[in-house]
Amino acid sequence: MADNKDQSINIKIAGKTYPLKASSPEMEQYMRLASDAINQKLAAYDAKFVGRELVDKLAFVTLNEAISRISLQKKLSSLEEQVKKLSAQTSDYLKDID
Repeated sequence: MADNKDQSINIKIAGKTYPLKASSPEMEQYMRLASDAINQKLAAYDAKFVGRELVDKLAFVTLNEAISRISLQKKLSSLEEQVKKLSAQTSDYLKDID
């Protein structure tokens, strides 16, 4: 739910403008960066898949972003596990010193 701190912004994706609310300056920046990334990928698909419908190209952009997100989540999970192991090893090492 929007509150008084929300900033009204306009984001353009695939040539269409969307009026949105950003809950913070940081969120506004993320929204603008995301729309820029979407439009860049869409432009690349426009060049690669001439004649395809916009909805198909947007589906490719969405699929690409979902794959990237899943990949990053797996990497983050792996890094979290490594941090837990290193933390346990450090604790064990420090116990042995005492």
